[in-house]
Amino acid sequence: MSPTFRAFKVRNFRLYATGAIVSNVGTWMQRVAQDWLVLELTHSGTALGIVTGLQFLPALLLGPYAGLVADRFPKRTVLTCTQIAMASVALVLGSLTIAGVVQPWHVYLLALLFGVGTAFDAPTRQSFVVEMVGRDELSNAVGLNSASFNAARLLGPALAGLLINWIGTGPVILINGFTYAAVILSLRLMRVHELHTPAPAGREKGMIRDGMRYLWRRPDLMMVLVAVFFAGTFGLNFQLTSALMATQVFNKGAGEYGILGSVLAIGSLSGALLAARRVRIRARLVIGAAIAFGIFEIVSAVMPTYLTFAVVLPLVGLASLTMLTSANATMQLSIEPSMRGRVMALYMTVLMGGSPLGSPFIGWVGQEFGARYTLIVGGGLTVLGTVGSVLYFSRRRGLAIRPRLLPRPRLEVLPQTELLGEKAVVDAAPQTEVVTELKPEPLDGTKELGPRVA
Repeated sequence: MSPTFRAFKVRNFRLYATGAIVSNVGTWMQRVAQDWLVLELTHSGTALGIVTGLQFLPALLLGPYAGLVADRFPKRTVLTCTQIAMASVALVLGSLTIAGVVQPWHVYLLALLFGVGTAFDAPTRQSFVVEMVGRDELSNAVGLNSASFNAARLLGPALAGLLINWIGTGPVILINGFTYAAVILSLRLMRVHELHTPAPAGREKGMIRDGMRYLWRRPDLMMVLVAVFFAGTFGLNFQLTSALMATQVFNKGAGEYGILGSVLAIGSLSGALLAARRVRIRARLVIGAAIAFGIFEIVSAVMPTYLTFAVVLPLVGLASLTMLTSANATMQLSIEPSMRGRVMALYMTVLMGGSPLGSPFIGWVGQEFGARYTLIVGGGLTVLGTVGSVLYFSRRRGLAIRPRLLPRPRLEVLPQTELLGEKAVVDAAPQTEVVTELKPEPLDGTKELGPRVA
């Protein structure tokens, strides 16, 4: 089997990926239809930003609790519940739209409820990948998941644009409600005994605080999180910025808007497939991709025509997906299994939770200064935030600016150990132990981890 698709040798992952591609196509169709519905109802970029913000607000408020749920309960059960919840919201919104009674406040409320389902779904789904494929194939599976998501992103918006013209926004949203059945079926067909399921975390006081403390003691991961925060809050607002550019700058309709989403997905899909081939992830890849993403977004803003704007979008998609897949793999390969749900919840909170702040702000920028400035401001803040993150966290607790290789996936990261620069710093807690796993690979090909006995 090709190295790019090696995770597909795992039956459970094949089932999951099959259901996910169907559901993802429906999700992208609804995103385009929902945005178009808001523009039809309000003709306001600010309203579009509010809807996007409300959809991601629960990730900011509930993310840490969602991670705790992911660590304490069977992930297949949690995912089944979240799929049912999101399907119900899509079916209600589609029905209201078809009936001709939908109002802006309906869209606001249902976007918020959809966000609640997403808040619990995202960290569970992210941490469930390693249970399906194991650590050795995790980076490949993350890349393939992103490829599946962006293959759907390639098809979904274009299909939505055509269907909106043919049958209207309501039926398109309604179709998405039925696509969640594919994921539920794939979860039910899995062989439970083949999953790499860790022992569920017991109920203890301060579990969420422990996850936050764990991350704060890892400046290498905090550097990644801050870069992802700025990109997710101000840069990754393609639903909003593409809609405004298509309608206000280039005077295009729903079909051309949907095509922009598909063009963007060409670069995103390429980035995901390249990520799937990587066996080892460099920390500098996350930072470099975040900076490149911001720069390409600024370049896209000054393109004079619809065609030139569409030509630049694949570069934006390539940089953004390279950043996201690398950051995701960095987080999952560097954390203790018992903390995975909580840490990934915090990661998803940072990635999506900034949208309630960023989307209305970017929408306001478009309203006051024009659609092009939504991309200029978003890309500029992404670059500045990423550079600031590197400058601050590279100096904190001795973390070298020179990027390093992450440990190979086969190595477990001990609860008491933090990888800082070129040596392992052992937490001075009373629970000490002797490290007995295999000796890690050299970092950056030159130096090895330091003391091996705590």
